[in-house]
Amino acid sequence: MIFFYVRHGDPIYKPDGLTPLGFEQADALKYRLCRNGLDKIYASSSNRAILTATPTAELLKKEIEILDWCNESYAYNELGMYNEEKFYSWCYNHAHIKKLFRSQEIRNLGENWYDHEAFKDTKAKEGTLRIRKETDAFLLSLGYRNNRQEGFYTEETPNNDRVALFAHEGFGIAFLSALLNIPYPLFSTHFTMCHTGVTVIEFKAEADGTVFPKVLTCSNEAHLYEKRVPLVYNIKI
Repeated sequence: MIFFYVRHGDPIYKPDGLTPLGFEQADALKYRLCRNGLDKIYASSSNRAILTATPTAELLKKEIEILDWCNESYAYNELGMYNEEKFYSWCYNHAHIKKLFRSQEIRNLGENWYDHEAFKDTKAKEGTLRIRKETDAFLLSLGYRNNRQEGFYTEETPNNDRVALFAHEGFGIAFLSALLNIPYPLFSTHFTMCHTGVTVIEFKAEADGTVFPKVLTCSNEAHLYEKRVPLVYNIKI
């Protein structure tokens, strides 16, 4: 299986949608994803994710299956927190949490990082366990069982499909952390996602049926180069 994780296009958060640039990005994206086709298309229940997936789905004449558990509002409520100035944001955005995430004490906690005292008044544990559970169930539905304690998957059903999930950055960091069995503090401090950035992960079984998902490309936006869509982070201000 080839799995594509796609962040939505340039957003409008209230009301939930896309900017003109976001629609242009989604349109450019469809040519890339349709070049070799997709067998299944999933999207978060957020309108901005659905709007990003729609041009691809329409060109391929595929239905979009909505996954409400991927909606970023849930993850933001669980994995966000206040800083000393009473500003609420994703935990990894706060300077003191970034520093904590680099510490040896957090590294020693491994995937139980949420047990640190800094998160005792948050929903970090609840959210992380929810996303892990849903991620494992989703991958199992595609034929791959996560042996989380051992750090690999078992191929339950051979699958040569090309599968895309259109969702979000903040949720995606938690989701890919769970999918790849990489502790959230490490993943959140070293990876991010551009609008319509495509992360491609290969699930290829070895002779004994074990699978180690391989990231072939992370938040790649070659489709924007090809269609000459402005790359916002490259614009000099």
